[in-house]
Amino acid sequence: MKFGLFYELQLPKPADRDQWGPDAERRIYHDMLEQVALADSLGFDYVFEVEHHFLEEYSHSSAPELMMAALSQRTKRIRLGHGIVLTPPAYNHPARVAERIAALDILSDGRVEFGSGESASDMELGGFRVERRMKKAMWEEATREIANMMVQTPYEGFEGEFFTMPTRNVVPKPLQKPHPPLWVAASRRETTMVAARLGMGSLGFGFETPEELGERALEYYRLVREELMPIGHAINPALAVLNTFMMADTDEEAMRRSANGPAFFSYSLGYYYNPAVGGRHQPGGSNVYRDFLNRSEETSTVQAQRGGFLTAAEIASGEPNDEIQKALYRAARSGNAIGTTETLRRTLLKYEAQNLDVMIFVAQCGDRKHEHIMESIERFGKELLPEFKERHETKHKAWRADQLKGVDAVINSSV
Repeated sequence: MKFGLFYELQLPKPADRDQWGPDAERRIYHDMLEQVALADSLGFDYVFEVEHHFLEEYSHSSAPELMMAALSQRTKRIRLGHGIVLTPPAYNHPARVAERIAALDILSDGRVEFGSGESASDMELGGFRVERRMKKAMWEEATREIANMMVQTPYEGFEGEFFTMPTRNVVPKPLQKPHPPLWVAASRRETTMVAARLGMGSLGFGFETPEELGERALEYYRLVREELMPIGHAINPALAVLNTFMMADTDEEAMRRSANGPAFFSYSLGYYYNPAVGGRHQPGGSNVYRDFLNRSEETSTVQAQRGGFLTAAEIASGEPNDEIQKALYRAARSGNAIGTTETLRRTLLKYEAQNLDVMIFVAQCGDRKHEHIMESIERFGKELLPEFKERHETKHKAWRADQLKGVDAVINSSV
């Protein structure tokens, strides 16, 4: 399998203050630039970055296209993944998405991965007046037309349910033909199968276990072979899974360095997708991190024993009602890719045995330290990445080719 990094740009407020320091946001942005540049130099394959709006502390990644543009000039090989662009038109007009994706593809010499999705947070949906019950239909309509805009000269125009546009030539066109590989956020098994039928890569944001991944992989590729109806002009058959990530000389030290990273990730996710966790959020006036610490104080002994991880029971009141986000919330606390080189090797071999295409590491989250993330990236790149890369080329590609026999479609995939 191949490997990547995943970024929310999380920025917890100091527990003793209601605002960040004057350098906090600049620092987190530049830390990411440095981390991805190191990953690129070591041979990591992907970086994926979210698009979120108004989710203070949980995600300050509201303009990923700018970060990706900066990375396009600081890296040479790593592929730049939107994980994801919010494509309902109220967030981003489809023509603007097509233009930005194509421009980034040119700037990066053809390294863009176009992930798309909807979001399910009331803070975002309400802020842009996106109707929850229609958001999936909005996503599909807009994503299909974005692919058309990147291919047609001129774009023939569209009169749809959610946006209308006359004939125009949408320029520039992407360097990758017919367009960059297409992905969709897929936290549930059902969405992964939708991705298969539409010929899209599945960004598995549900932190699937190896066993879950194995079952999904077989069914996903069966649907690609038997029920394919591509949403774009080329297909990107691929399965990706997220996992929390930290390395050190001992498993205990890796857990200590993880501190409240995965726990805050899951808590803040629950906070925004189920406001009952932290009370009614006051934009610009709440401190999510302090609330997280206060709610976990009574379990501090148990928490310390687990290096900062909370059980479901300890924060069960914060579990989101939305099924997609529930999968994220429950799994974000997992420590499967946290530990020594040998611990990670054992875990990753289980995913490899289930034919995973891409493992994406969540390194930057909560209050983890930049220097520990850098050390983990370097350690993984030097001690584990080469052996998995070799097997990907010699074994996994042959398995994929066998799965895709008889598929009558243009395949545009970096996997």
